Formats: sequence, C-alpha cells, structure tokens
Amino acid sequence: MPGAEYFYYNYSLMADFLDEKRKEIEARLKELRPLVDEYDRLQKAAAALAGVGNGGTRQRPARRRGRGRPRGTGTRAKQALELVRARPGITIRELSEAMGIHANYLYRVMPTLESEGQVVKRDKGWHPA
Repeated sequence: MPGAEYFYYNYSLMADFLDEKRKEIEARLKELRPLVDEYDRLQKAAAALAGVGNGGTRQRPARRRGRGRPRGTGTRAKQALELVRARPGITIRELSEAMGIHANYLYRVMPTLESEGQVVKRDKGWHPA
C-alpha cells in the first residue's frame, strides 16, 4: 500500500495541473475579450441601421396569425379525402371542379393529407393510402 508521500506527490501534481489549466483559460479569456466587445458593438450598430437607407422602404414586422381557426380543422380536407376515396386516381383539377373551389387551395391541402398518411399521389392522380 502506498504511503503518505505517494498521495502528497499525486495531490501536488494534480494541484499544479489545475493551476496551469486555470492560467491557460484566464489568458485565453483575456485574449478573446476585445473580440467579444467588438462583436457586441457591431451587433448594436447593425440593429441601429436596420431599415435605414434601403430606398425608403421599411421592413414590415413579422405577420402574426389572427383569430383564424387552427390549421386542419376545416371541412375542405375532409371533403377532398372523401372524394379521393370515392374516386381513386382523381386529379386536383377534378377535385376542384367537384368541390366548386379553386385548384390553388387543393395544392396546399393535398400534400398535407399526404404527409398525414391519408392519401398518396401516383402519376397525376390521388389515391387513398
């Protein structure tokens, strides 16, 4: 079993190692401080210049959703799904004519139904999954 001298020696080595690492970290932090300060100054300058000098146009704030219904709660997707089940291979044009709506709306609805695993697109038509 090692004696007290062994433990003191190992403790001393560990303490020296930790002191060395602390000094390295402090030196590196001191080195990086000016870069961090410059970053902060540049970030503030960029924020101050946002929207200035871009031809007089202002950036619009991000659009927030109003009180509209939550996504996916409408009846159009259900209606489209029923038509796909009744007429496998139906195209978006045929769906829009049967539903009496613009096809543009269905170009958003059908991929959503596909991502939910309810329909699949084969060739130009839609089929039940």
